[in-house]
Amino acid sequence: MMKIKALIFLVIIACGSLAAAAQEALQVKLDSLLRDRMFQTSQVGLMVYDLTADSMLFAYNQQQLMRPASTMKVVTAITALDCLGSDYEYETRLYYTGTIDGRTLNGNIYCVGGFDPMLTLDDVTAMAVLVKALNIDSICGQIVADQTMKEAKDYGEGWCWDDDNPLLLPLTIGRKNNFLQTFAEEVARQGVNLERVRMSSGKVPQRAQMIGSYRRRLTEVMERMMKVSDNFYAESVFYQTAASAGKGVARATDARNVTRQLIARLGLGHHAYRIADGSGLSLYNYVSAELLCMLLRHAWHTPAIIEALLPTLPIAGVDGTLEKRMRGTAAEGNVLAKTGTVSGISSLAGYCTAANGHQLCFAIINQGVMRNALGRDFQDKVCVALCE
Repeated sequence: MMKIKALIFLVIIACGSLAAAAQEALQVKLDSLLRDRMFQTSQVGLMVYDLTADSMLFAYNQQQLMRPASTMKVVTAITALDCLGSDYEYETRLYYTGTIDGRTLNGNIYCVGGFDPMLTLDDVTAMAVLVKALNIDSICGQIVADQTMKEAKDYGEGWCWDDDNPLLLPLTIGRKNNFLQTFAEEVARQGVNLERVRMSSGKVPQRAQMIGSYRRRLTEVMERMMKVSDNFYAESVFYQTAASAGKGVARATDARNVTRQLIARLGLGHHAYRIADGSGLSLYNYVSAELLCMLLRHAWHTPAIIEALLPTLPIAGVDGTLEKRMRGTAAEGNVLAKTGTVSGISSLAGYCTAANGHQLCFAIINQGVMRNALGRDFQDKVCVALCE
């Protein structure tokens, strides 16, 4: 028995030595990558965290405040899943006021936007069918667009004036401010006469009666937001977290406060992070590799969050914004991560499985890189080192 115990003890020591050797080898690889001459003129924040061992593996400038570019969407997605839950649904609602006399509605139809970025013509047709189901053949009144779900700001704080970005309106089709006209056309196609109808904007009155609603799951929106880095979708998610504050009108300041509350719960509330928008387009966002890693860690240890988050992340060499990266390496099909690219910034944050089977999360922010390809190449090399 004593010999068996001694053998077990020796195996434990050997395993510990192997783990330490593997960690030391990884540190040597990453230290070598950090000696690249690109860092004579640029900066990097890097953190690697072992989720299985629940310990930090490597860190370099991990608390340095940097612009995250689209890895800001990691912050937005995890905050939304944390405060809203994966079952949360967007809702576009229809109401009417007035009376139905015979088959004529003497009153108004109200279309209340919920900032669903995925509304299509088919969705609008389905809403028009709900109006027809009132058993009417004409409307005498108005069709009103209620865009009051959010504050009247067309763009995010700190967005560049010359960027080609869609208006942040809570009632659009294909990102265009054409909902009302399209809706009216579809209602007419259902056989409802609109000759005595005019279009307007306003707020649905409390006395209005609900016709119905069109719903969409948050996770549907998040898939495109993360896989192809859709900024419009990300801002819609940002404003859903703002709406969770319950103040009637969703404001960016409310979304920032919800995000800061989560950051404080992670024990990082004392850092001077700057949360400006949900997409990472803003010049005013400043976070750190440490924050991104700790959010990823929080998601990993929260089953409801990680189950919803993982399917949305681009997969190296397979799909999304990582489709053409890391092919033919140990990272292909292994790394699941969100990319980020704006002028001078290249970033990557996500998960991978190390060769020893341990689950890792990581965050890399390259700042001051005038050729983003250099940042991407560095990030790919880090990921390959983590997976080998």
